[in-house]
Formats: sequence, structure tokens, C-alpha cells
Amino acid sequence: MARSTARPVVTLRSTAGTGATYVTRKNRGNDPDRLVLRKYDPLAGRHVAFREER
Repeated sequence: MARSTARPVVTLRSTAGTGATYVTRKNRGNDPDRLVLRKYDPLAGRHVAFREER
């Protein structure tokens, strides 16, 4: 069975400019805008906002 397009894989990139990334899935029906999550950036050594890349 094929995967649904309602929950695509998205890449989150750090806004601190370190180049750190996370990979996650999101529901396009509930979150049509770009996803922004506050996660730990190991290169910056602190929590920063990670924004969805397209």
C-alpha cells in the first residue's frame, strides 16, 4: 500500500544558522502553514526554533 499524501515527511532546519536538521511528519489538513517547533540544537547547545523547509 502507498503512503498517504496527507502526512508528508518534512525537514525542520534550525533558525540559529548552525545547519542542524530534524525530520518529522505533519498532517497537512491540520497544519497547512509551515511548521515551527522549538527543539534542541546540539551545535548551538540550546533550544531554538526549527522551521519547516520546502
